[in-house]
Amino acid sequence: MSTDKEKGNPIQVADRLFGTLEYLAEHGRCGLMQLSQAMGLNKSTMHRILCSLQYLGYVQQNEPDNTYELTFRIVGLANRKMAGADIITAIRPYLRRLMEISGETVHFVKREGGEAVYVDKVESISQSVQLISRIGNRIPLYRSGVGKAMAATLPESEVRAIWQESRIEKMTPCTITDYDRYLEALKLVREKGYALDNEENETGVRCIAASLMLNGQAADYAFSISAPAGRMDDARIRELAVHVLAIKAEIEQDIGGMIRV
Repeated sequence: MSTDKEKGNPIQVADRLFGTLEYLAEHGRCGLMQLSQAMGLNKSTMHRILCSLQYLGYVQQNEPDNTYELTFRIVGLANRKMAGADIITAIRPYLRRLMEISGETVHFVKREGGEAVYVDKVESISQSVQLISRIGNRIPLYRSGVGKAMAATLPESEVRAIWQESRIEKMTPCTITDYDRYLEALKLVREKGYALDNEENETGVRCIAASLMLNGQAADYAFSISAPAGRMDDARIRELAVHVLAIKAEIEQDIGGMIRV
């Protein structure tokens, strides 16, 4: 009689996949050897599991040490990763304060390749208009305020690579689809310290955003204030920019070197 292992028992496969996800959620970055020992699997089997999770977008491999960690895609399936993510807990009070100052919805994102992933959101408590954004959703860097804020911190070679790998779509009449115009927009971000989404992703919605340099790492996180364009004219942008830059400086100074990213 064939054993479950010989039949490729799907329950065993699921147990290994989810066991790996749970171990990474609890321990953070791990190497192949540590994972294979913890899961009781040989290195070749463990490597196949990690490759599958990478292909599905739930795990990423880091350079130069080749360790593995969860991506924020897992947010769409479970709350454990979010509840245990130190950065969310640490930054939430600043996001809430910014919401109270502005009266608008505030988002917090993490960069994954050429996209920004919504990892936290503080909804406005004073406005009746609710935005359609959801935690776990993704948005391309090229057509978002948070995306431009983070891209402006990258070397031009990496910006070009991200642009070439992205599917450039004109979502609204305001979407930037010309690379030279995009570079000019990033230059303006560097000069001002903040980025804008001028109805580039969704008609009728404007955002002001800033990137965060945390724990000496690249600016792979950013936050934004989003509102209907009717409440976000240029004068309001200039007013909010003062608060956005002040909160950015506070976060980087207060907790930038103390939290796990």
